[in-house]
Amino acid sequence: MKSDKSKLTINQELLRIAKQQGLNIKGGKIRRTSSRFCLGVEHGDYNGTELFGVGTDRFIWMAYKPNGTNTIRLYSHNFPDDGILEFRSNEIPPPRHPSIIDSWARFPLGCVHILSKAGFKLEAGFDAVLIGNIPAGGMSRSASLTLNLLLTLLEVNHLKLGRDKMQIIDLAQAVETDYIGSPCGQLDQIMIYFAKAGMGTHYNPQNRSIRYIPLGSKAPDFRIVSLDTATVRPGLEKSTYKTRRKECDEFAALAGRKFGFKQLADVRDEKMYQKILAAFGKSHPAHCDRLTYIYHAQKRFYKMLKAWRTGDINTVGAIFREDGLGLRDQYKISGPELETMCDIARTVSGVYGERMLGGGDKGAAGAIVAAGSIKALHQAVDVGYPRSVPALAKKYAVHTLSLVDGVTVFDSI
Repeated sequence: MKSDKSKLTINQELLRIAKQQGLNIKGGKIRRTSSRFCLGVEHGDYNGTELFGVGTDRFIWMAYKPNGTNTIRLYSHNFPDDGILEFRSNEIPPPRHPSIIDSWARFPLGCVHILSKAGFKLEAGFDAVLIGNIPAGGMSRSASLTLNLLLTLLEVNHLKLGRDKMQIIDLAQAVETDYIGSPCGQLDQIMIYFAKAGMGTHYNPQNRSIRYIPLGSKAPDFRIVSLDTATVRPGLEKSTYKTRRKECDEFAALAGRKFGFKQLADVRDEKMYQKILAAFGKSHPAHCDRLTYIYHAQKRFYKMLKAWRTGDINTVGAIFREDGLGLRDQYKISGPELETMCDIARTVSGVYGERMLGGGDKGAAGAIVAAGSIKALHQAVDVGYPRSVPALAKKYAVHTLSLVDGVTVFDSI
């Protein structure tokens, strides 16, 4: 389903699905949560870096309505084989239970588990239908889904969060880390939940602060583009992401004991960086590569923020491209289909920068493109990608994105 369809069309589709499945959502609400496009630092969240990104218009829509019982009934149009998920809040399987490990049910069940564990009393049942068009990897489909479910569960139970604006981020992360077993950071949740239309979101982990940075008025007419490879990553817990995170945590502990730091992002001084390479370059070359990416990505990060403020999209794109090469060559978390998309995009005049997005291995790549070059990018991908990856010739997609609010609620479906 195209993200640019009208609200009326989305309403009609959700109502059609609900009627087909025997669920009652008429007169209820729709909560829409966005995807995200990280401009820096990809994979920096669990290493302690500052973060910057935007919310983008690939969405998850959930239409929901209290049903007057204590039973939750959910149907995802994206996973029709799972049928209707029906359960009560006191019937949640334990974390990582074999019965749900390969089902989308692990997300709603995990949300109930984590909220209950945090002291929220969940008693109200509701009917809901979900549909989404976020690529399966790279643009934070799982974080968007989790936030949507958490916020809906709180609303239908008339519960409110505390004053800590990061509480919802911690809860969303816990669903994935504690219940599902996916070792995610907080980049995805932050960039979706706090996203504002037309703005960049800057997160500082030192004080957990959020600030919004408008794009400079001198920016040329450009677009952010998703290059969906049509590959599906089964989950961060089953991907290279898990290995990379473990390597970074291990190296921060090992080298940190010797040089006095806690996270890789703490290594900002050139002398310390060189000392670490000298001490561990031969014994831990792969770990030093991960550090090298984080070290240089942090230095590029502040140049990118300045360029965004001034509207210097040439520099924003160049840094985006340089980050991509680092993710490919130093962090080693990309994948062949992702790099095929990047290689194609790099040949198009007017593409400022391109790289893989998200957790790695599979999913979507992204590009920053002059508005006048969008057609040429589409044509290049349409010619090059099917030739390189014929098995996915009818499934890939190129989406031109808009910068949107991360969470929106529409009344009266």
